[in-house]
Amino acid sequence: MFGKRKLEDLSVEELEKALLIKRRQSRLERFQRLSSQGRSVNEALIGQETPLAKPVTPPQPPVSWSKNPPLAAPGFQTATIQPLRGLFGQRKASAKSAQERSRTKKVRDSLLLSLEVVALLGLVGVLVASYFNLKELNAEVSLAQQSALQQELPTPTVAPPPITLSRLPGGHTPPTSPGGAAPDVPLHLQQWVQTSASGGSAVPIEVKPTAKSPTRIIIPKINVDAPIINGVTWEDLKKGVGHLPGSANPGERGNLYLAAHNDIFGEIFRYLEKMEIGDEYFIYAGEQKFRYVVKEKRIINPTDVEVMLPTTEPVATLQTCYPYLVDTHRIVVIGELAE
Repeated sequence: MFGKRKLEDLSVEELEKALLIKRRQSRLERFQRLSSQGRSVNEALIGQETPLAKPVTPPQPPVSWSKNPPLAAPGFQTATIQPLRGLFGQRKASAKSAQERSRTKKVRDSLLLSLEVVALLGLVGVLVASYFNLKELNAEVSLAQQSALQQELPTPTVAPPPITLSRLPGGHTPPTSPGGAAPDVPLHLQQWVQTSASGGSAVPIEVKPTAKSPTRIIIPKINVDAPIINGVTWEDLKKGVGHLPGSANPGERGNLYLAAHNDIFGEIFRYLEKMEIGDEYFIYAGEQKFRYVVKEKRIINPTDVEVMLPTTEPVATLQTCYPYLVDTHRIVVIGELAE
């Protein structure tokens, strides 16, 4: 292991290893010698040796120690120490391999962490964009409602032509969609609240002029106090709750039909789904107040236009999209006029 190097050139660790091997060799030689003298195995292992005569040890000359004191006998066999060199080499190789594995693991963990951070930032970006889009829509409806409250709604004097509806009003894509909220009725048909006949039967509604149109709705249970606009187009519902032209007026016999959004333009009917049978709400025609009590609540498809048909009893139907931010169906709450 050490070759022909001098003892002064050996390191402390190498000298300690050499001394350990020498001590083991000495114990082995003592064991063999005691065993050959007829001693028992225990005595030979313990190393108790009773010499016949005490050897006389000649005086030793003073030893001049060098910088590194010799820890091995001059006749130390190189072949005995040679296996230590292979042992040290194996330990160094094992340590180097462990370092390489640790470095590879650190690189892999760093890449995975980077991918997770990028994915998280992308998700946060989508949520932030949706939030600001919704906030902009709500700001727009707030301005529209303020403008509607400051001016008096004109009273129609000439009956417009009948409207044919094949789809419930107020439909739109969810505000969380890539393009934001958009009406599901083509722009050139918005004034008629009409889409292509994709399902359901068309319901003709006769529009009649009146001086008792609804102007305000209050729903105490869900904290609603909003103006009522004559019309249910995309632009009308930006300003408040839309009154379907041709439907009944407050207090009249027939179906007073009102629609509003639940997730855009102020989210007026956001909590309409919480209304239960027996709850009350109030609809105004100018200063006159009419009280309605809920008798029915339903979740229907957008093409179930039968809920807009006239009735023989004085009722008020409230409608919005459902569920919140999904808008695949409609929820309607129907209340009877209370005496």
